[in-house]
Amino acid sequence: MSVTGNDTLKTRRTLNVDGKSYDYFSLEAAAQAAGLGDISRLPFSLKVLLENLVRLENGRTVTVDDIKALGAWLKDRKSDKEIAFRPARVLMQDLTGVPAVVDLAAMRQAMV
Repeated sequence: MSVTGNDTLKTRRTLNVDGKSYDYFSLEAAAQAAGLGDISRLPFSLKVLLENLVRLENGRTVTVDDIKALGAWLKDRKSDKEIAFRPARVLMQDLTGVPAVVDLAAMRQAMV
């Protein structure tokens, strides 16, 4: 089960396929509710970040203002605001993944 936020913008939708239902967060609905404009011009990478913000918006760590700030990129093509990106998983090649896991283990050990 994945963690989701408050859905303040009311963007959660249900897709029914072959008797099963799947929840998703509509970027078009988020764009309308937050006044982001035409998000079809956003690069795919920023759409991924936007979906992450919309899904995890909880009013504390991710706010509606964070979502609007990402949408403002369409106008300015730059931003100094940090993006609260929390990926569910990170895939890495074996050569880069092993040192990263060792680093994470060392950091965990230092904190315990």
